[in-house]
Amino acid sequence: MQEPQEIPLRHRDLNWLSFNARVLQEAEDKINPLYERIRFLAIFSSNLDEYFRVRVAQLRQMKRVEKSIRKKLALKPSKITREILEEVKLQQQKFGEIYQKQILPELARNNIYLLDAGHFNDLQREFVANYFQQEIVTHIKPQIIDISRKNELFLENAELYFVVNFINKEKLGIVNIPVGKCGRFVKLQGDGQKNSITFLDEIIRSQINSLFQDQEIEGVYEIKLSRDAELYIDDIYEGALAEKIYDSLGQRSDGQPTRLLYDAEMPDFLHKRLRKLLNLGKIDMMPGGKYHNFNDFFSFPDPTKNPDLHFRELPEIEHKVLANSRNYFETISKKDQAVHFPYMSFSYVENFLEQAVNDKKVIAIKISLYRVADESRLTSLLLKALENKKKVTVFVEAKARFDEENNIVWGRKFEKKGAKVIYSYPKIKVHSKIMLVQRMEDDKLINYSYIGTGNFNSETSKIYCDHAIFTSNKQIAKELSRLFKVLEGELIIPREKNLLISPFSTRQEFIKLIYNEIDNAREGKKAKITAKMNSLEDPEMIDLLYKASNAGVEIRLLVRGFSCLIPGIKGLSENIYITSIVDRFLEHGRIYIFENGGDGKMYYGSADWMSRNLSRRIEVLSPILDKEIAQEFKEILDIQLKDNVKARIQDVDEKNEYVQKGENEKSVRSQYEIYNYLKEKHSL
Repeated sequence: MQEPQEIPLRHRDLNWLSFNARVLQEAEDKINPLYERIRFLAIFSSNLDEYFRVRVAQLRQMKRVEKSIRKKLALKPSKITREILEEVKLQQQKFGEIYQKQILPELARNNIYLLDAGHFNDLQREFVANYFQQEIVTHIKPQIIDISRKNELFLENAELYFVVNFINKEKLGIVNIPVGKCGRFVKLQGDGQKNSITFLDEIIRSQINSLFQDQEIEGVYEIKLSRDAELYIDDIYEGALAEKIYDSLGQRSDGQPTRLLYDAEMPDFLHKRLRKLLNLGKIDMMPGGKYHNFNDFFSFPDPTKNPDLHFRELPEIEHKVLANSRNYFETISKKDQAVHFPYMSFSYVENFLEQAVNDKKVIAIKISLYRVADESRLTSLLLKALENKKKVTVFVEAKARFDEENNIVWGRKFEKKGAKVIYSYPKIKVHSKIMLVQRMEDDKLINYSYIGTGNFNSETSKIYCDHAIFTSNKQIAKELSRLFKVLEGELIIPREKNLLISPFSTRQEFIKLIYNEIDNAREGKKAKITAKMNSLEDPEMIDLLYKASNAGVEIRLLVRGFSCLIPGIKGLSENIYITSIVDRFLEHGRIYIFENGGDGKMYYGSADWMSRNLSRRIEVLSPILDKEIAQEFKEILDIQLKDNVKARIQDVDEKNEYVQKGENEKSVRSQYEIYNYLKEKHSL
């Protein structure tokens, strides 16, 4: 019997690096103002830190998985890790070139100087010495490690330290760099009209002799240790297989060291000692530059206050209907209303909730919270709803990566005030962005629904591109109400006909829709799939897209992050064209359009085409039933598909080449074009 052919797939972790390379391209792109390029360096650094904490940590742990399981899953963690480290090394070299040869000279041209200790003048040295004693020294805890004794060195995750090399090789010094207490950057005094700034690191470096007066110092080198986050096995594997992997790994403590980033100038003997003290392997040692934690550049000061060094302000667009509505319930009952972030304010969501909280006819509010913000208007309104005797049901995702603690704290606050709080079930997350408001009107229960692509978070709504629709459509509301009953344990299956709800119906419906396009193509009808998502990873969906491509279906994808699908291969995926947009805002919306023989079907919502989103999370995708809104979503997506300024082509070679503008084409930078489109549409 012939073995089934393996589906050609890219490794998700290797392709993710291609996404982060696009972020690095933004730091190099001179279309972006200087401080925005600095911000992209910070984003690149922050992304890479999380990647090592989660993805690389997982690969490292997979090396301990039983060999038979690794073979069954075709896992090659050591090989993939080596490939990752090779690519990361190249990207970090590129990072250093951009920073040293572009960013620093450009800062100097704008009279901003980032100085190291070797370039302080006499007045600055005096200022730094005083500043060190007054502001810093109380937060420093220097240690001396005696190499002749058995020592275990503990370093906090992602914190900065100096390793101090003494003439006496039996000892070494460790000095914490207290960024959390003192900030990373200090404006220097004593340089006339120049705007001179230095790192906190450099101030400590210049005073380090005072911390080790009994030792003669030979060298000072900065280091940073990354520790594992929790293993998110369920994000990739499911059921018995996930359990086998967990059992194979056995007991482990979270927070194991996973990567030491160190100054490449550090002598070999010193980083070998650190390896031993921290119980790291050779593969865990990553040489870098003089400074680490470039995510601190999010807070890099601009002493000039020059607006040309930043993105121009884009005032929020007033929604032509909701901005003037005093009663959202009346407005929404007449017609569905769509909002688009960050072009519009998140206050429309908060205003809707506030009206529900204060409306005597409203009896219940139900909402799913994936990432709960710190104290916010939305959380305050939910607490007020309880004071106003509304029934409040809050579904809190207890396992949202890195937000677990905050989510649980808020869950307990809501519980204490009388809300019905439901936490995520074992092995399944709730990732949907949904709200249901139940109101008594003329002795009838009327449901008002909100379905979005982004979290209920006013801060991230300013930088994430997302879409949402308010509707009183009876079928949508009925199905959403049933989903909340599933979450509350009152129903087992939501029985939906309009909504796509994972893990119940989303995969099955997408399979039907793709096969429908395949059938239409074979019958000579126009067949097309257009989809925008964050990531594309699910093997079954990719295999179907390959089949659709071979059948003649035109497939146009917009994928911001990683994609395991390989486009443009003859006889496999030559009808698939993929671009990716990385720009000022983070593209976060998901929109799916199927030609459907001329009677197009369009869905939007929270699910990507990833196995976890289709099979292991509660996700909601909704059809767009209002024709005007459907046209609006389509026109927004069309603008993005025409981007020839910030769009990168995702091809076989993963070169991340920019889409080139045709000879007679106008420049389309989609995020600005969408802003102008919505501004014009909502000024009518």
